Amino acid sequence: MKPGNYDAVLFDLDGTLVDTAPDMVRVLQDMQAARDREPVAYEIGRRYVSNGAIGLLRLAFPDEHIDFGDAMHHEYLDRYAEMICRDSRVFDGLAGLLDALDDAGRPWGVVTNKPEFLTLPLLEALGLAERSACTVSGDSLPVRKPDPGPLLLACDMAGIDAWRAIYVGDAARDIEAGLAAGMATVAAAYGYITEDDDPRAWGADILAADTEELTQILRKAVNLEGK
Repeated sequence: MKPGNYDAVLFDLDGTLVDTAPDMVRVLQDMQAARDREPVAYEIGRRYVSNGAIGLLRLAFPDEHIDFGDAMHHEYLDRYAEMICRDSRVFDGLAGLLDALDDAGRPWGVVTNKPEFLTLPLLEALGLAERSACTVSGDSLPVRKPDPGPLLLACDMAGIDAWRAIYVGDAARDIEAGLAAGMATVAAAYGYITEDDDPRAWGADILAADTEELTQILRKAVNLEGK
């Protein structure tokens, strides 16, 4: 990634831009408690948040057959929608980065596999919806990440060339999608990563150990130094 070689930054949402684990794991624990199950430990559940509702439910109810659109999936989504942003926050340090991108006229956006009916209310509650140059959710297209389609759609929406954009994500599918779209990629190693996963193996152009390092990487990449 050459300094100053990029015009825009796109972010994955959960575990990359916003720390949604407090709310998403709480919903899971509430569902377990309602069924007289011992709630999963928060730190364990947190690692699975990037796998979405299905991944969390399969972690918490390993003896149940859980799939997209079934009763438990709908229950989780309905419960989560009611508390979409109770304790979720932009990761420490990234609010300042977004301000710097805005001040410099560098577009940024969100590409997530989260469905739109959850994505938009979350961004609105955080004051980010109107600032995002493009927001592509998991149901915006017939395909989702790791397909590059959502990233290419985001670039079209923001009026930027994919090769002049950077995608940041905390899962292998994020990096796979970014590379397939012809974008530069940053692996957010501070995100929701299970113990058996290794961000260094995803093939990203660069790895950010924490949000401070991510900020340094992106400020140089989009030429925010001194601004």
